Amino acid sequence: MPTIQKIEELEIWQLARSFSKEIFELTHTGKLSKDFSLKDQMNRSSGSIMDNIAEGFGRGGRLEFIQFLTISTGSSDELKSQLYRCLDRDYLTQEEFENYYNKLQTFHKKMNAFVFYLNKSAVKGQKFKDRVNTPKP
Repeated sequence: MPTIQKIEELEIWQLARSFSKEIFELTHTGKLSKDFSLKDQMNRSSGSIMDNIAEGFGRGGRLEFIQFLTISTGSSDELKSQLYRCLDRDYLTQEEFENYYNKLQTFHKKMNAFVFYLNKSAVKGQKFKDRVNTPKP
């Protein structure tokens, strides 16, 4: 597997970016656009998904990356809860809800597969790449 050089190459980040844009557009239409608190929370949650992937990647270490990926997953669960609130307040139809929910489920599966891969990887990350283990006296 080739080494990812920049965040834009990661499929999970691309998915998160696309979904963040969709949520932004959703929150600026219909009755939801007037629910300022909920729309703000949804935009922050969806943005947090992609931002935490980027921050973890930028840390340069495999374990830190995994930590931030799990934070990102938590933000996507938060967004799921907010989608339920939209459904309960009749801001979304059942069909719209299922569409967004299924996209988040796909994201979760890809994220979990990526975390599984990173957990099995022997590569420690860029910041540890050139470090030499020195024996302790």
